[in-house]
Amino acid sequence: MKKHLLTTFVLLSSLVLHGQAQSRKYVSQFSHLQNYFSPALTGYEGSSLRGFVRNQWAGFEGAPKTYFLSAEMDIADFGESENEAAAGKNAVGLAMLHDTYGAFTETGLIASYASRIQVAKRASLRMGVGVNYNAIRLDGDHMTTEQANDETLTQYLNGFANTRILDFNLGLALTHPNYYISYAVHNVNQGAISSGDEIVGRNPREGILQLGYRSALNNDMAIIVNAMYNNREGLPANGEFNVKVLLKDLVWIGGGHRMSYANNFQFGILLPAMRIGYVYELPMTRSYLLPNTTHEFMAVFPLFRKNIRKSENEVLIW
Repeated sequence: MKKHLLTTFVLLSSLVLHGQAQSRKYVSQFSHLQNYFSPALTGYEGSSLRGFVRNQWAGFEGAPKTYFLSAEMDIADFGESENEAAAGKNAVGLAMLHDTYGAFTETGLIASYASRIQVAKRASLRMGVGVNYNAIRLDGDHMTTEQANDETLTQYLNGFANTRILDFNLGLALTHPNYYISYAVHNVNQGAISSGDEIVGRNPREGILQLGYRSALNNDMAIIVNAMYNNREGLPANGEFNVKVLLKDLVWIGGGHRMSYANNFQFGILLPAMRIGYVYELPMTRSYLLPNTTHEFMAVFPLFRKNIRKSENEVLIW
């Protein structure tokens, strides 16, 4: 009985936080996965493979779990010779995210393209577009009592339902070796192109603002600050930030805060051929979330360039 009550609470909490479907994806290490949030930042750090796993409220049945994998390609990397002026002018990306929360399972694919225009000696304007395909599945055997009494969902009790949505994302970013600012809009078409069962309504547009600043304090230490703000109708606005210190181009430590929801502690290792990060997240008491912790693992593999400084003041991560 206790297990059933806890599971029910998890599912209800998940739905309150995420909405009925098409959930907001919380990623504490968002600065390493900029392409997912803004197509304009596709290939911003060059060609790479990226992935993460997020286990929210670990230990509770039905708690949200998120898996992500992406590939970004800077078209200049396929040229016959290295040309720094051409780097990042055109880039393409493909990202896949699989998310489970309560009775819902969502799989999303985003194909993105970005182009860069140099507007100053070290600053560039980047524009991007993404095609977003989502497949959402409802398992009627795992619905809560409230869901089972919902007029839209009750017909799928003890059964399954599937819906597919095609939409578009747009992004614009100003980038510099030491800072960036990006604004993107997801669900530009508000889910107007869809098929399958009607388990979700029209998707509202979501605006996503990202900011970052980094600076080398000396040869052995650099500081990196990132922030993100999401605003979407039907969900509470979400603001978060994190601060990291990179030591000897080898290890980073830091922390972050999601406004009114959670605090986290971050740790990572930077190697020439890869970087890996871990986050330990704790919900705040006033957020009324389950007290269990969240674990998040991230890995990035550069494909053509090593994680090695080309100049004395360069910082290697965001």
